[in-house]
Amino acid sequence: MVNWKNSKTLTFSDPLKALANRSPAYFDKYAGLEDEFGFSIETFARWEPFFRFLYEDYFKVEVRGIENIPSDGATILVGNHSGLLPLDGCMLTMAMCNSHESPRRVRYLVTDWFYNIPGLREWVTETGQVRATLENAEKLIANKEIVGVYPEGIRGVGKPYKYKYRVLDFHPGFVKLAIETQTPLVPIATVGGDEIFPNLVNIKELALLLRMPFYPLTPGFPWLPFPLMFFPLPVKWLINVHKPIHLGYPPEKAKDKKLVLSIAREIQYEVQKDLNKLVSERKSVFTGWQSEV
Repeated sequence: MVNWKNSKTLTFSDPLKALANRSPAYFDKYAGLEDEFGFSIETFARWEPFFRFLYEDYFKVEVRGIENIPSDGATILVGNHSGLLPLDGCMLTMAMCNSHESPRRVRYLVTDWFYNIPGLREWVTETGQVRATLENAEKLIANKEIVGVYPEGIRGVGKPYKYKYRVLDFHPGFVKLAIETQTPLVPIATVGGDEIFPNLVNIKELALLLRMPFYPLTPGFPWLPFPLMFFPLPVKWLINVHKPIHLGYPPEKAKDKKLVLSIAREIQYEVQKDLNKLVSERKSVFTGWQSEV
């Protein structure tokens, strides 16, 4: 058993030792391993305590079906996206680092916008994310990594609050990738992210002027001083991981646009159906699922 008091001391004095002490399997797997995309175990170790605090203590994330994510081999995770900031990906990363029987990193494919901001570009890269290109995705699959995809894209995180838990049309690229590379898909439904930053409206003119993907108005942004404007509400989260889907089509079927789009819509509807069910079962935004089975 980890001594939590000593663990907190280690976190501030030596993040690497703290990570090795808390998640030895994860540390041993990636420490000293060169990564062509720029992942840094040191940077990950420095930020892991903060995101684990959000995961364990602030959002009190419940994860169901984490064992459905394979312990080895290439895998594509696909789910709904929300919350203005991509904290849904961070929470699943924490689950894989701290709760999976065989901890693994998740390599999220992220939009170019993150790479156009100095400082943020380096942080995104060093914590494990990868620029979203087909070439990069194929390399990750070849390296037997877990690839995280949010097919709603930036539209998902920026949608107004009135559309909460309404899944926007999935871009079918993830299905094409799965068929081409013969990689299983793992659908994931996440409840909680839509309410942490209630987005009342997007001001498109300001977003265009500032070269932002969207400019939201929330109860905190831009009214409160920094960093309070980015302070999320303490909503209880639930992440439901579905069983892997092996599509079973030969690689040449990846060129069948009608088939690829049909499969993407089926998975989108499955995630939407699960979200509807989970939201209907929730007792309260802040207390979550009080009578889980």
